[in-house]
Amino acid sequence: MNHLAEIESLLYVAGDEGIALAQIAQLIHLDEPAVRQLLEKLANRYRGNTESGLNLIQAEDIYKLVTKKEYATLLKTYFDGPVSTSISQAALEVLAIIVYRQPITRIEVDEVRGVQSSGAIQTLLARQLISEKGRKDAPGRPILYGTSTYFLDYFGLESLDELPPLEQLALDADIDGSEGGTADLYYRQFEQTLNETDTTSEETSKGEQ
Repeated sequence: MNHLAEIESLLYVAGDEGIALAQIAQLIHLDEPAVRQLLEKLANRYRGNTESGLNLIQAEDIYKLVTKKEYATLLKTYFDGPVSTSISQAALEVLAIIVYRQPITRIEVDEVRGVQSSGAIQTLLARQLISEKGRKDAPGRPILYGTSTYFLDYFGLESLDELPPLEQLALDADIDGSEGGTADLYYRQFEQTLNETDTTSEETSKGEQ
């Protein structure tokens, strides 16, 4: 199997949290010096490829994929659009879970949804709707996520207390341990706020015409 492709796939799913050199080495069954050489090769490949919009960056022994700075204006234009039309349903579901369960780790979000959520979390971070809230006191010290000040501003909220209350059904599902079945319940509750914001945005847009 192609080790470079393996590393690239791990970097992709690790998202904004990145992945440690030691973890990559363990997962693809190579020693750390060999993995470091492969990471350097991959970084040079991105750096020298004008047809790729990605770069590989390193902070100590944590590696992550990022977009090249020359595409910042394009990405800002994309992210400036209405939330409900510029990000996926999956990202909105993840946002809803974070809204009601914060602070929460990516793994905990994955457990609620039953699928991997790193890409959605990366999108929400780029949109500045969520932010890092420290690290959980647990093995690996995973990042905790919560809503940002911009989240409140975007949705016209003074505090999280103004959000629609979580349905008792969702709470009961948590107690029963049926996490996967609660994901759309979190979203349905948050959807009310999302729809209200979109309506307000449309009215403002019409008024400016």
